[in-house]
Amino acid sequence: MKPIPNDEDRLWEQHLFREEPEPDFTLQVMKKLDGVSMEREAEVNFFVKKSSKTHWMRRMGVTAAAVVILAGGAWFARDYKIGPEQPAVNAVNNPPLPNIPVPEELKYSYLADDYKRLKPLGLVVNPNIHIEDQGYTLKIEDVLVDRSQIVLTVQQNAPDGSTIYSVNPEMGRIHVTDEEGREVATLARDTRSSGGSLDKFIFQLHDDIPDEVVVRGELGHLNVGGQYNFETKSYEDKETVDWSFQFNIDMTKAKSLAVEAPMNNTYTTPEGLKLDMTQLVRTPNGTRLDMNVSLDDQLRDKVGEDWEKHMDILYHIEIPETNEYRIFNGSRAIARYAKFRLRDTSQLSQNGGQMKLSETWDPALVTVNAKNIRFVLDGYTIPVKAEKGIEVDLDKRRTEPNRFYTFARFEQFGDEVLLFDYNYEPVYNASKGGLEEKSSLVLEGSGRFRNEISGDKWVAVDRHGTEYPVEVIGIVDKPDQNEEYIVDDFKLMIHGFYKENGTKFTLKRTVVHRDFRDVNWAVDLPSFKSLPWE
Repeated sequence: MKPIPNDEDRLWEQHLFREEPEPDFTLQVMKKLDGVSMEREAEVNFFVKKSSKTHWMRRMGVTAAAVVILAGGAWFARDYKIGPEQPAVNAVNNPPLPNIPVPEELKYSYLADDYKRLKPLGLVVNPNIHIEDQGYTLKIEDVLVDRSQIVLTVQQNAPDGSTIYSVNPEMGRIHVTDEEGREVATLARDTRSSGGSLDKFIFQLHDDIPDEVVVRGELGHLNVGGQYNFETKSYEDKETVDWSFQFNIDMTKAKSLAVEAPMNNTYTTPEGLKLDMTQLVRTPNGTRLDMNVSLDDQLRDKVGEDWEKHMDILYHIEIPETNEYRIFNGSRAIARYAKFRLRDTSQLSQNGGQMKLSETWDPALVTVNAKNIRFVLDGYTIPVKAEKGIEVDLDKRRTEPNRFYTFARFEQFGDEVLLFDYNYEPVYNASKGGLEEKSSLVLEGSGRFRNEISGDKWVAVDRHGTEYPVEVIGIVDKPDQNEEYIVDDFKLMIHGFYKENGTKFTLKRTVVHRDFRDVNWAVDLPSFKSLPWE
């Protein structure tokens, strides 16, 4: 089985298989054609303005919880242009979507196509939730429902009409249950960016679904209207409201308009990672593949803490009858993602526990009515413990006008970091909610990574054995021809290491988010006789 395609493979993909344009490009073209409102990515990263080929990455390593801008994620900015430089591409010949009006709010949340697929089938529910308390309002109108997911859109407004975001999925205060209160759905993630005034809640339904489910929001004593107090340097809540709600959804039609196929395909990688495909579900709004992930004892001893948050699979989909070839490279920069992704770790704590992964492909990328779909595993990534350190002596720095010399080099598993300068800067302290009063050491250089860019852990150790957390910042370009990431303006922020701590210390990487390609697994996914919605 081939690894992630090289240049020859990519030429094969371009010339022998059809490929669709990027979603933003398509939306801009449609706007040019008919003047309708387009869905667009409205959440633009305000930290970095770079070209479409660059991404901004910030990560924190070592002992403490990650100190990353806006609570620990990697934030990216993408920019697409319309013009003659766009390459000509052939899209899959999917049937045109119904020409029906779409609520404006859904367009800016990347839900317009989902709405057009489900509305004519009676799979859009309006519970008419409109709650006002002390001038703060919560509205839930269009709920998208199929056998795989329930997509809830929540609009929240302050008394002056401005949008607020007091309720979010991570709070865990909205539930989908049966009439007895048992959970029948797990929170998943929409990989498409949101914009406008709505928050999206994606619930992936379990295997056994009752004919009627209850959606319940436990939103009593909710703090809203928070504002930043510059004197105390903290956020303060203005009001407490009760936005509790409950409504029922009839699932009989959604259950009837689906094709479910059980699976029992298992593969174990040479390192001891086991993948077990359990089910394929087709609905009008996408194709969902379910699988379980587990580790053998040897690999479990090697992986880093919280490995399940970063582990991912790299694969591609082949559909010969429609000439489709789709590469899904996990969570990598500038990668194609499944539309909805589930990572359920609730069973991991059990003896020999496993994590459930689900990938739901949008019909625009993977044709729902294709009978012959082949899944090919290209690799996977997982953080493993592999400590390596170098001695750093700041006194060895040597610079000349417009020239820098490397005074420290770190190499491990094909990754390379070159350090050629340093400075002292005030850095962000998450526990204090602001900048540290004293300036910490910041190492500057460049990096080349064959492994993943996030999920590893670094630490600096001074001559007394004191450890300091290390935060990494850089600009991540798309992979080069060798599938390596080049990180420009690479910085290592060593929190709490001040000038008085000296000029010599040990820099260690203790956990590496490894990229493994030694796999050999392909599965022909279950076919079907007919689709009930056609």
